[in-house]
Amino acid sequence: MKRTLKVIGIAAGVVVVGILGVLAYLFFMLPDAGPTSVLTVSATPERLQRGKYLFNHVAGCIDCHSTRNWAYFSGPVTPGTEGRGGELFSSNIGIPGTVYSKNITPAALGKVSDGVLLRAIAGGVDHNDKPLFPLMGYRSYANLSKEDLYAIIAYVRTLKPIENTVPDHQLNFPLNLIVRTIPRPYTSQPEPNRNNPYEYGKYLVNAAQCIECHTQKVKGENVKGMEYAGGWEAQLPNGVVRSANITPEEETGIGLWTKDIFVAKFKEWENADTTKLNLERMGRQSIMPWTLLAGMTEEDLGAIYAYLRTVPPVKNRVETWTPLQVAQK
Repeated sequence: MKRTLKVIGIAAGVVVVGILGVLAYLFFMLPDAGPTSVLTVSATPERLQRGKYLFNHVAGCIDCHSTRNWAYFSGPVTPGTEGRGGELFSSNIGIPGTVYSKNITPAALGKVSDGVLLRAIAGGVDHNDKPLFPLMGYRSYANLSKEDLYAIIAYVRTLKPIENTVPDHQLNFPLNLIVRTIPRPYTSQPEPNRNNPYEYGKYLVNAAQCIECHTQKVKGENVKGMEYAGGWEAQLPNGVVRSANITPEEETGIGLWTKDIFVAKFKEWENADTTKLNLERMGRQSIMPWTLLAGMTEEDLGAIYAYLRTVPPVKNRVETWTPLQVAQK
């Protein structure tokens, strides 16, 4: 009996030591996004122009780090809130906890170095060495070229300073530990080949994180075999919105769309008066930031179309909008 108790005690001790070792590794060795580079980004006119384009129309920085008005179709950004952060993401999109977008205006980042910004955007660790929740697309931005990252950093510095203290995110166990394992050091990436529509389209689709919204998820992970097939849900105050199937499947996706139809679908929102897009008039809602993405060039939209034509077609019919009254039944 004593021998049995001794064995149990030793086993329990080994387990405790193992747990302590894992916790020590998680909190003392992770997150690991590599060292902060010594970097000063020159704000050339070309970089500012490119950064403005990526920030507002491709990478989605403005729509997550500003206040979107869901009383109007596509949740247009409320003027004067650009970059202030504070948008709440929680169980309404399947997050076990609460996440707030960061204030990325100079009021919050004034003393943060360009090297720290690069590590945050493409590595996933903030200026306090805390891991960023991967809803912030650093895993995708890690595939951006160094020059495009520099352009974004240069443009962020030009935002109007807005004082806005944002709460820290609060994640449930074990996600609060898992996020510490996700950040990775950024490795400099080459410039995309704009003369190859497929390659450049793949680059832009990554930058825009299309797969993240257009793929169903289970416990935060994309369902294999359902990439780009839509069906990801978001609960909004006035109903449930679901992403569309953008695979080249002909019956339920965009397989019958021509490039002209695809480009026109975006460009119809380019000069839209967002103040007239109230839900009573539109009769539906969309989480897709149409009025922002409409600012992409026809060349870039055409490249995205070229890449999406190559993804595996998936038959998946999606009801993209369910009004609140129907959703509650």
